[in-house]
Amino acid sequence: MSSSHALLTRLAGLANPDGGYGYHAGKASHPEPTCLALLALATARDPFAQPIANGLADLERNHQPDGGYRLADGRPEAAWPTPIALFTRITLGAPPQEMKPTIDRVLATESRTVTKDPEANDIANDIDVSLLGWPWAAANFGWVEPTSWACLALRAAGLEAHARVQQGLKLLLDRAFDSGGANYGNRVVLGTSTEPIPGPTAVLLLAVQGAVDHPRVDAAVGYLRMHAAKATDLEHLAWARIALGVHDSDTATREMFPELDQKILELASDPTTSPHRLALAALALAETNPMRLRFGAHAAPAPGTPAHVAGSSTAPAPGLFAKIASKFRGAMAAGISKLKPLPITSAVHIARAPSYDAPLAEILAAQFAHFRQALPLAGKRVVLKPNLVEYRPDRVINTDPRVVDAVITLCKQEGAAEVIVAEGPGHWRNVHFLVRESGLGAVLDKHGVRFVDINHDEPVKVLNLGRLTRLDHLYMSRTILNAEVLISLPKLKTHHWAGVTLSLKNLFGTLPGICYGWPKNELHWRGIPQSIVDISCTHPANLSIVDGITGMEGDGPLHGTAKHVGALIMGTDPVAVDSTCARLMGLPPERIPTLVYAAAKRIGRIVEAEIPQLGEPITAVATKFELPPLVERELFPAPKQTA
Repeated sequence: MSSSHALLTRLAGLANPDGGYGYHAGKASHPEPTCLALLALATARDPFAQPIANGLADLERNHQPDGGYRLADGRPEAAWPTPIALFTRITLGAPPQEMKPTIDRVLATESRTVTKDPEANDIANDIDVSLLGWPWAAANFGWVEPTSWACLALRAAGLEAHARVQQGLKLLLDRAFDSGGANYGNRVVLGTSTEPIPGPTAVLLLAVQGAVDHPRVDAAVGYLRMHAAKATDLEHLAWARIALGVHDSDTATREMFPELDQKILELASDPTTSPHRLALAALALAETNPMRLRFGAHAAPAPGTPAHVAGSSTAPAPGLFAKIASKFRGAMAAGISKLKPLPITSAVHIARAPSYDAPLAEILAAQFAHFRQALPLAGKRVVLKPNLVEYRPDRVINTDPRVVDAVITLCKQEGAAEVIVAEGPGHWRNVHFLVRESGLGAVLDKHGVRFVDINHDEPVKVLNLGRLTRLDHLYMSRTILNAEVLISLPKLKTHHWAGVTLSLKNLFGTLPGICYGWPKNELHWRGIPQSIVDISCTHPANLSIVDGITGMEGDGPLHGTAKHVGALIMGTDPVAVDSTCARLMGLPPERIPTLVYAAAKRIGRIVEAEIPQLGEPITAVATKFELPPLVERELFPAPKQTA
């Protein structure tokens, strides 16, 4: 039995009862992992004919009347799986004529440019914002991954020469780094270069195969080759092998395949490998690469225009009933907001913690004694939401794993029935890599605590009780909604758009990426403060514990510098906690839109006189933080000094 066949056998055994595949074993089926599994199984059709038929049947359950594919119970705007499904169906033999409604749907989906936005102001000199691509969700910016899949699918359907494909390929080339690789979108943020990521680089290379001859393509191949040579993550290695498999004209690339294949096989042998990652491994090791385009294999149908959409990714305009319903929901949410009781206590406790080697669990236990009566943990399902954005060993970006370790210990000592750690990073899709590399994985193993990848968790539609973004509903992680106690564990950091990123901003990661994309840019465009407040109005954290032992100042949340403070800050009122942290950092909370809006929505208290200070006074640990460049334009004006 070949190594690939063994992986496919295991993969077939991980199918859900409905025939589809989830991102993780036992989780609900989703079109993307189902498509990847189908592509892998199709490399050995005969032995796996039944699992393929079952998987196709499940995929069709996500087929929408407009020709698109999306999670049936997911966010309607998040139709980014459509081109993945189109490519899968065509690769498995569906004639383009049969797929014409889906082809039309892909062609009708366009990205847009938002110019009146702090992010758009910065990227105009970095990339060509006039190019049309494909978004993660309707009417949003064009990103590398959805644009790559759309170009790949349309080219497989025979639309190589279509203007949308040609412009999409141009967009991908525009987004690639001269030095090699690609990120999800722009190459520069506020004058600081972003870094390439293996996954987007791989799908970009798949999309441009045989169509673009440019030094940036060669540089991307070189980046993937170099990354694969030292990588130890299965998902990164598999994507690299799949993409390099269609860019294998040079001897150096081909010579690395045997060693690369062996590394993938060894990592995939882990019995806990998820269906998503196992499908990628099987695709990487298959004797034939289904991602390699076979030009001329299909004659494409003449593209049409869907009846309800013409050249736009927006959904049909809401009718009168929908508008009335939206106004009713808005009025109801406003009424709930006015009646919302403030937290039982707005007390905030500051404790000295000089280093991460201090007895953090003991320090936290002493702090929590002040909040136990208001928030008992005994017998509760507790979900911890740390701040895990990217891993860079030379920067203090994330909540330190030793703080998470101490909080898990606290929860166990308090008698919590279950402790779960959950996060949905806005930058990297491969959260498995981040958990392991950051050191968080070792902490989870030590305590036997499971990790939930919120980005790929089951989304649940809930009424938006904030309404500052004008969204009627939010799609939140079921794991977060099922928490009896949600603890926000942010890092004490400045943020180049929000001013600070603390316990409220940390909840950005509770919205699944499968609904909002990466880096959840749609929420930024609707207003970062507005989005933060909507999330906290709808499902706030019950307890906030800020890692202020070593924070980040300057160009946070990624590119700033370490700032030692030596404190842990705790409270059950997230606005009071964040306001206290802002004062500690030397930034008046009254200047921070997020905190002002949150206080107005009764999420918590912002006035210093209304926040009982426990433990150390703010002045005892206050440390002036350097603010991010250009952040003044995002803050409310400083109050004028009176003579």
